[in-house]
Amino acid sequence: MANVQSKQKVIEAASMLFFQKGFHGTTVRDIADKASVNVSLISYYFKGKQGLLEYAVTHYYEAYLHMIHQTLRKFENESSFEQLKQVIHSIIKYKQSHFQLTCFIQRELSLDSIFVREMAVTYLAKENYLLSRLLYNTLKINEEGYDVQFLLMQLKGMLITPYVLHNEWRHKIVGEIAHQYFIEKYVQMIHNWLELMVKRQKVLE
Repeated sequence: MANVQSKQKVIEAASMLFFQKGFHGTTVRDIADKASVNVSLISYYFKGKQGLLEYAVTHYYEAYLHMIHQTLRKFENESSFEQLKQVIHSIIKYKQSHFQLTCFIQRELSLDSIFVREMAVTYLAKENYLLSRLLYNTLKINEEGYDVQFLLMQLKGMLITPYVLHNEWRHKIVGEIAHQYFIEKYVQMIHNWLELMVKRQKVLE
Protein backbone atom coordinates (compact mmCIF):
# COMPACT_ATOMS: atom_id res chain seq x y z
CA MET A 1 0.00 0.00 0.00
CA ALA A 2 2.85 2.38 0.86
CA ASN A 3 4.43 1.68 -2.54
CA VAL A 4 1.16 2.45 -4.32
CA GLN A 5 0.78 5.68 -2.36
CA SER A 6 4.35 6.71 -3.14
CA LYS A 7 3.86 6.07 -6.85
CA GLN A 8 0.64 8.09 -6.80
CA LYS A 9 2.39 10.98 -5.04
CA VAL A 10 5.06 10.95 -7.74
CA ILE A 11 2.45 10.92 -10.53
CA GLU A 12 0.57 13.83 -8.95
CA ALA A 13 3.76 15.82 -8.44
CA ALA A 14 4.91 15.14 -12.00
CA SER A 15 1.50 16.11 -13.42
CA MET A 16 1.62 19.43 -11.58
CA LEU A 17 5.18 20.21 -12.65
CA PHE A 18 4.73 19.12 -16.27
CA PHE A 19 1.66 21.35 -16.37
CA GLN A 20 3.50 24.32 -14.86
CA LYS A 21 6.98 23.96 -16.33
CA GLY A 22 6.64 21.56 -19.23
CA PHE A 23 8.32 18.19 -19.60
CA HIS A 24 11.74 19.49 -20.55
CA GLY A 25 11.61 22.22 -17.91
CA THR A 26 11.04 19.68 -15.13
CA THR A 27 13.83 17.62 -13.58
CA VAL A 28 13.63 14.34 -11.71
CA ARG A 29 14.92 16.23 -8.66
CA ASP A 30 12.00 18.69 -8.99
CA ILE A 31 9.53 15.81 -9.02
CA ALA A 32 11.19 14.03 -6.10
CA ASP A 33 11.20 17.22 -4.01
CA LYS A 34 7.57 17.97 -4.83
CA ALA A 35 6.51 14.42 -3.95
CA SER A 36 8.79 14.28 -0.88
CA VAL A 37 10.46 11.07 -2.05
CA ASN A 38 14.01 10.03 -2.91
CA VAL A 39 15.20 10.44 -6.49
CA SER A 40 16.18 6.78 -6.42
CA LEU A 41 12.53 5.80 -5.90
CA ILE A 42 11.59 7.44 -9.22
CA SER A 43 14.39 5.58 -10.96
CA TYR A 44 13.32 2.34 -9.31
CA TYR A 45 9.63 2.59 -10.24
CA PHE A 46 9.78 4.45 -13.55
CA LYS A 47 13.34 4.19 -14.89
CA GLY A 48 13.62 7.96 -15.05
CA LYS A 49 11.57 10.93 -16.25
CA GLN A 50 10.70 9.48 -19.66
CA GLY A 51 9.43 6.29 -18.08
CA LEU A 52 7.40 8.33 -15.61
CA LEU A 53 5.79 10.26 -18.46
CA GLU A 54 4.98 7.07 -20.34
CA TYR A 55 3.42 5.55 -17.24
CA ALA A 56 1.37 8.70 -16.51
CA VAL A 57 0.03 9.08 -20.07
CA THR A 58 -0.68 5.37 -20.49
CA HIS A 59 -2.43 5.12 -17.11
CA TYR A 60 -4.42 8.28 -17.91
CA TYR A 61 -5.77 6.95 -21.20
CA GLU A 62 -6.38 3.41 -19.99
CA ALA A 63 -8.48 4.74 -17.12
CA TYR A 64 -10.15 7.20 -19.52
CA LEU A 65 -11.24 4.50 -21.98
CA HIS A 66 -12.27 2.20 -19.14
CA MET A 67 -14.49 4.99 -17.83
CA ILE A 68 -16.15 5.41 -21.24
CA HIS A 69 -16.80 1.66 -21.51
CA GLN A 70 -18.23 1.62 -17.97
CA THR A 71 -20.59 4.45 -18.88
CA LEU A 72 -21.73 2.62 -22.03
CA ARG A 73 -22.38 -0.56 -20.05
CA LYS A 74 -24.32 1.35 -17.43
CA PHE A 75 -26.59 2.92 -20.06
CA GLU A 76 -26.57 0.10 -22.62
CA ASN A 77 -30.36 -0.11 -22.61
CA GLU A 78 -30.76 3.60 -23.33
CA SER A 79 -30.89 5.25 -26.75
CA SER A 80 -27.69 6.21 -28.57
CA PHE A 81 -28.59 9.82 -27.89
CA GLU A 82 -28.77 9.25 -24.14
CA GLN A 83 -25.59 7.14 -24.20
CA LEU A 84 -23.71 9.92 -25.97
CA LYS A 85 -24.96 12.51 -23.49
CA GLN A 86 -23.83 10.36 -20.57
CA VAL A 87 -20.43 9.72 -22.17
CA ILE A 88 -19.94 13.46 -22.71
CA HIS A 89 -20.68 14.08 -19.04
CA SER A 90 -18.27 11.33 -17.96
CA ILE A 91 -15.52 12.66 -20.22
CA ILE A 92 -15.68 16.22 -18.93
CA LYS A 93 -15.90 14.98 -15.34
CA TYR A 94 -12.83 12.76 -15.87
CA LYS A 95 -10.81 15.50 -17.55
CA GLN A 96 -11.75 17.99 -14.87
CA SER A 97 -10.71 15.58 -12.11
CA HIS A 98 -7.32 15.14 -13.86
CA PHE A 99 -7.10 18.77 -14.84
CA GLN A 100 -3.35 19.38 -14.84
CA LEU A 101 -2.38 16.18 -16.62
CA THR A 102 -5.21 16.69 -19.14
CA CYS A 103 -3.98 20.22 -19.91
CA PHE A 104 -0.39 19.04 -20.27
CA ILE A 105 -1.32 16.21 -22.63
CA GLN A 106 -3.59 18.41 -24.74
CA ARG A 107 -0.91 21.09 -24.96
CA GLU A 108 1.66 18.57 -26.15
CA LEU A 109 -0.77 17.07 -28.66
CA SER A 110 -1.64 20.52 -30.01
CA LEU A 111 2.09 21.11 -30.54
CA ASP A 112 2.29 17.70 -32.24
CA SER A 113 4.78 16.56 -29.63
CA ILE A 114 6.14 13.26 -30.91
CA PHE A 115 6.97 11.86 -27.48
CA VAL A 116 3.34 12.24 -26.33
CA ARG A 117 1.60 11.51 -29.63
CA GLU A 118 3.38 8.17 -30.06
CA MET A 119 2.12 7.09 -26.64
CA ALA A 120 -1.42 8.38 -27.18
CA VAL A 121 -2.09 7.46 -30.81
CA THR A 122 -3.70 4.06 -30.12
CA TYR A 123 -5.87 5.46 -27.35
CA LEU A 124 -6.93 8.43 -29.48
CA ALA A 125 -7.95 6.04 -32.29
CA LYS A 126 -10.12 4.09 -29.85
CA GLU A 127 -11.67 7.28 -28.51
CA ASN A 128 -12.38 8.44 -32.07
CA TYR A 129 -14.07 5.14 -32.90
CA LEU A 130 -16.32 5.23 -29.82
CA LEU A 131 -17.34 8.86 -30.24
CA SER A 132 -17.94 8.57 -33.98
CA ARG A 133 -20.06 5.43 -33.55
CA LEU A 134 -22.20 7.13 -30.90
CA LEU A 135 -22.56 10.29 -32.96
CA TYR A 136 -23.46 8.45 -36.17
CA ASN A 137 -26.06 6.35 -34.34
CA THR A 138 -27.49 9.38 -32.58
CA LEU A 139 -27.90 11.35 -35.79
CA LYS A 140 -28.86 8.20 -37.74
CA ILE A 141 -26.35 8.92 -40.47
CA ASN A 142 -23.45 6.95 -41.86
CA GLU A 143 -19.83 7.87 -42.43
CA GLU A 144 -20.63 8.93 -45.99
CA GLY A 145 -22.63 11.92 -44.80
CA TYR A 146 -21.01 15.02 -46.27
CA ASP A 147 -20.81 16.89 -43.00
CA VAL A 148 -20.42 14.06 -40.49
CA GLN A 149 -16.67 14.54 -40.10
CA PHE A 150 -17.23 18.22 -39.41
CA LEU A 151 -19.76 17.39 -36.70
CA LEU A 152 -17.39 14.89 -35.12
CA MET A 153 -14.61 17.46 -35.24
CA GLN A 154 -16.87 20.01 -33.53
CA LEU A 155 -17.78 17.54 -30.80
CA LYS A 156 -14.17 16.56 -30.15
CA GLY A 157 -13.20 20.22 -30.18
CA MET A 158 -15.72 21.04 -27.46
CA LEU A 159 -14.40 18.16 -25.34
CA ILE A 160 -10.82 19.50 -25.38
CA THR A 161 -11.29 23.28 -25.59
CA PRO A 162 -11.35 23.94 -21.80
CA TYR A 163 -8.00 22.16 -21.46
CA VAL A 164 -6.32 23.81 -24.44
CA LEU A 165 -7.52 27.30 -23.49
CA HIS A 166 -7.36 26.80 -19.72
CA ASN A 167 -5.53 30.11 -19.11
CA GLU A 168 -8.62 31.98 -20.26
CA TRP A 169 -10.93 30.63 -17.56
CA ARG A 170 -9.32 28.47 -14.87
CA HIS A 171 -8.53 31.41 -12.54
CA LYS A 172 -12.29 31.95 -12.27
CA ILE A 173 -12.91 28.40 -11.04
CA VAL A 174 -11.84 28.09 -7.42
CA GLY A 175 -12.96 25.33 -5.06
CA GLU A 176 -14.77 22.03 -5.49
CA ILE A 177 -18.25 23.56 -5.78
CA ALA A 178 -17.07 25.86 -8.58
CA HIS A 179 -15.54 22.91 -10.43
CA GLN A 180 -18.75 20.92 -10.16
CA TYR A 181 -20.71 23.93 -11.39
CA PHE A 182 -18.37 24.26 -14.36
CA ILE A 183 -18.79 20.58 -15.25
CA GLU A 184 -22.58 20.79 -15.19
CA LYS A 185 -22.79 24.07 -17.14
CA TYR A 186 -20.23 23.09 -19.75
CA VAL A 187 -21.76 19.66 -20.27
CA GLN A 188 -25.18 21.25 -20.67
CA MET A 189 -23.78 23.53 -23.37
CA ILE A 190 -22.52 20.51 -25.33
CA HIS A 191 -25.85 18.72 -24.80
CA ASN A 192 -27.67 21.77 -26.18
CA TRP A 193 -25.46 21.67 -29.28
CA LEU A 194 -26.12 17.96 -29.69
CA GLU A 195 -29.88 18.43 -29.40
CA LEU A 196 -29.69 21.16 -32.04
CA MET A 197 -27.81 18.80 -34.39
CA VAL A 198 -30.46 16.10 -33.86
CA LYS A 199 -33.25 18.57 -34.72
CA ARG A 200 -31.30 19.75 -37.74
CA GLN A 201 -30.87 16.21 -38.98
CA LYS A 202 -34.60 15.53 -38.67
CA VAL A 203 -35.31 18.58 -40.82
CA LEU A 204 -32.93 17.29 -43.48
CA GLU A 205 -34.52 13.84 -43.61
